[in-house]
Amino acid sequence: MIRTCLFAIAIAAMPVAAAQAAPADVAAAVSAPGRPAEATALDAGRHPAEILRFGGLRRGDRALDLFTDSAYYGEIMARAVGPTGSVFGWQPTEFTQDSTRRDLDGVRQRSPNFRVVFTPANGFALPASAFDFAMIHLNYHDTYYTNERRHYAMDPEGFLRTVFQSIKPGGTIVVVDHVANPGGETRAVVQALHRIDPATIRADFERAGFVFDGESNLLRNPQDDHSKLVFDAAIRGHTDRVVYRFRRPR
Repeated sequence: MIRTCLFAIAIAAMPVAAAQAAPADVAAAVSAPGRPAEATALDAGRHPAEILRFGGLRRGDRALDLFTDSAYYGEIMARAVGPTGSVFGWQPTEFTQDSTRRDLDGVRQRSPNFRVVFTPANGFALPASAFDFAMIHLNYHDTYYTNERRHYAMDPEGFLRTVFQSIKPGGTIVVVDHVANPGGETRAVVQALHRIDPATIRADFERAGFVFDGESNLLRNPQDDHSKLVFDAAIRGHTDRVVYRFRRPR
């Protein structure tokens, strides 16, 4: 309850999206000066402008960046939605290092319409009908991941139930993740490879109430060996990635 209130208070203080806003100028946001070199070096492999255009991000949107980490997408979205919009990042404390906090402090300084909240993964909470747009970039599989040393574990069904109610009717969520071969037990595959079967993603989101609204093949790579760990030097940064768009029904 306290964490939900913290989100609600911070969000209430941020700008409200204008009706019928224009598409966000994501290309300008990606090319704008000031982004860290570590982030811009990833642009060629991630195609953020194309992905956000596919997602339908608009100026003035209130956007949500889940598992924001160093806010690679959070900073781009904050620039793209403009001063009448806002971006809220969520990051699990179990995987938040001092360097992560420093990176996010820098994003907040460069983009005052970006905010971030850190909570334990099992304390994940969001206010209702708060966001027009959401992004989960290369992390939905982590809702199936566990780490006993860090006391990290999540419930994918509960996570999506919270995300669903936080998005406004008609709002959109984009999910990008590393592709796994079909047929494996999801938690075992995630634990070993940090990959997930796209069919599992779609089934999970539809079970939560979302409507499938499109797929982009921009990040697919048929040369990827799905049996490799995504951090393997032979494929890191070039994995076969699925891009799905879902919508909350009106």
